[in-house]
Amino acid sequence: MDAAAPRKAVTPVDVFLAFLKQGLTAFGGPVAHLGYFRREFVERRGWISEAAYADLLALCHFLPGPASSQVGMAIGLRQAGLAGALAAFAGFTLPAATLMIAFAALAPQMELALGSGWIHGLKIAAAAVVLQALVQMARSLARGPVRAGMAIGAAVGLVVAQGAVAQVAAILAGGAFGFALLREPLGDESADDALPPPVDTGSAVIALTLFAGLLLALPLLALLSQNPGLGLAAVFYRTGALVFGGGHVVLPLLEREIVDRAWLDQDTFLAGYGLVQALPGPLFSFAGFVGASQRFGPTGVVGGLIALFAIFLPSLLLVVGVLPFWDRLKREPWARGALAGVGAVVVGLLGAALWDPVLLTTIERPSDWALLAAAFVFLQVARLPPWLVVIGFAVATGAMLA
Repeated sequence: MDAAAPRKAVTPVDVFLAFLKQGLTAFGGPVAHLGYFRREFVERRGWISEAAYADLLALCHFLPGPASSQVGMAIGLRQAGLAGALAAFAGFTLPAATLMIAFAALAPQMELALGSGWIHGLKIAAAAVVLQALVQMARSLARGPVRAGMAIGAAVGLVVAQGAVAQVAAILAGGAFGFALLREPLGDESADDALPPPVDTGSAVIALTLFAGLLLALPLLALLSQNPGLGLAAVFYRTGALVFGGGHVVLPLLEREIVDRAWLDQDTFLAGYGLVQALPGPLFSFAGFVGASQRFGPTGVVGGLIALFAIFLPSLLLVVGVLPFWDRLKREPWARGALAGVGAVVVGLLGAALWDPVLLTTIERPSDWALLAAAFVFLQVARLPPWLVVIGFAVATGAMLA
């Protein structure tokens, strides 16, 4: 379909149904999701041109948050306004989020019925998925001696100085070093097909003000009111606002916020993270499982919905707020350098998380190293889909350790 040809107006319902299809069928993680989106919305539906889609990819890799979900929100925003952005989020997230919240309720009964071996298999598969993500991200974000050095330095520093404050400090330092050392001119690109801003400047400023205001106000309101629901929302909102590098980087940030506070035990946390690899849709739907399982605030469906809404809200506000300014910002060498520095540090952050908590809490016996290596080979060399590896290892270890 020619993207410039006349076509009927796209409604929020159309957007919801289109992204619900993706939420039910888009296996394989964020990179695969972006490929599915291109095939569906550029090639099949003609909702967006190739150049405009590439422009959106650049924007959503610049912002913190889940890149594939942000691209979906931006496509929905372009087609049907704010209602379209919300419809895209709902359709893409609903299937996996529903299953993850249900898993939070069923996991204790499943462990009693099936034993703990299957949880160990989920943890092994999750470790292999994180290792694969680390390898892939290092190839693109930590290439060259300067970026590699920043990534290694961040990894070592975060193994030594653990905690959410250290992680935020590392991200800020990466931006500063990138600003100073990694300024690069913009390469050749097609500017004649840039995405027109779907919101006006005033609405964008309001969205950015809300983004910053909630980041500051939610923890303060939770502290003053001693309301567990607000406290839960504050933690997940802060996580969603600070996750640079995509879905896998949510693991170390949430682990520091949730497990270190004893809101959820490590085994349950990693089992949920392993299971989400087997589902279509965004990895951030893992928040629904954590919110439903944690022991601090509202639990069950209410806790899961609070966590989901809070972790995705920063992405929605940023997409609405930044899109009108993106064409100018992306051409600035200082902005591109700061982004490159943040990307390099994110590789180090994920490497530190792979060591602690993933490997330290997953490897229980020498044979687990062999299982981890096998899972990694299946993912990286054999190119098996993550859902198949996750299910296979859960079943295999469940049978071996029964």
